[in-house]
Amino acid sequence: MIISRTPFRVSFFGGGTDYPPWFKEHGGAVIGTAINKYCYITVRDLPPFFEHKHRIVYSKVEVPADIESIQHPSVKAVLSEMKIETGIEVQHQADLPARSGLGSSSSFTVGLLSALRAKEGKISSPQFLTEESIRIEQDVIKENVGSQDQCWAAHGGTNFIEFTSSGKINVTPLIMQKKTVESLDSHIMLFFTGLSRIASHIAEKKISNISSKQQQLSTMLNMAYTARDVLQSSHCDMRDLGGMLKESWALKKELADEVTNNEIDELYAQAIDAGAYGGKLLGAGGGGFMMFLAPPEKHDKIKQRLNKLIHVDVKTGACGSKIVMYEPNGFY
Repeated sequence: MIISRTPFRVSFFGGGTDYPPWFKEHGGAVIGTAINKYCYITVRDLPPFFEHKHRIVYSKVEVPADIESIQHPSVKAVLSEMKIETGIEVQHQADLPARSGLGSSSSFTVGLLSALRAKEGKISSPQFLTEESIRIEQDVIKENVGSQDQCWAAHGGTNFIEFTSSGKINVTPLIMQKKTVESLDSHIMLFFTGLSRIASHIAEKKISNISSKQQQLSTMLNMAYTARDVLQSSHCDMRDLGGMLKESWALKKELADEVTNNEIDELYAQAIDAGAYGGKLLGAGGGGFMMFLAPPEKHDKIKQRLNKLIHVDVKTGACGSKIVMYEPNGFY
């Protein structure tokens, strides 16, 4: 049995500039962090005692006779690309729900790749997992996804990530004061709206709007560089970052109509009124998790105002995908 553990992520600035149609012409950059909430993928050889050849367990249970019959797009693509011939059982478990703006789809793909390669006795570098998961999601499955989630899942940490016009991705850890890291952890708040959505559908609208939203995306790109300097300064003030998040959220809402709705806007306004410096809806938009930066003394008030939502405590800078159990020989 092989078990991989892969983190989810929170993106702070630059989201939207990691889509290939944008960064291959203009370059892109994002700032964000992997959080201490994870996706777990268990892989093992399936004993040859069943009518089905494979067993795939996630929110559904699939028992396909062959890879072509698998419904889960990532499992089907990865098993096919790796030319898996033996019977395989894949099980997915996670700390937080899918389709919620935390990069869960890419965490799944990265974790599955890492586990299956470990089963073959191969060590996977963060760079390999990043590049291969991007290729599978964008070129094989043909999802409308960006290129940052795979980086967070594979590398972990709190990073500044640049996307060059040549296609090269540079992942640079942010060198922050200890007090900055502690302040970030104490100020960040995560709330689940209870609304799930298909990120690819919203991303498709964003991608189609790129040519008409160049001013917004250029500003969001510049904000990633500014935020990098703020976070790495000796006197980082979370109020400054919160104000930038408010500005970034206003720009993000202009990228596509489906990014927000009246309910989300009302929740956001309530959090700001209760003392949050700023925040955003994570991921493509339309639902999922909302993230705020707020002074610790305001957290209880904000939780009271958003009492219909689920609050989740998180820490930043989690490690990237890793193998947490390695017993490659034999069945249960």
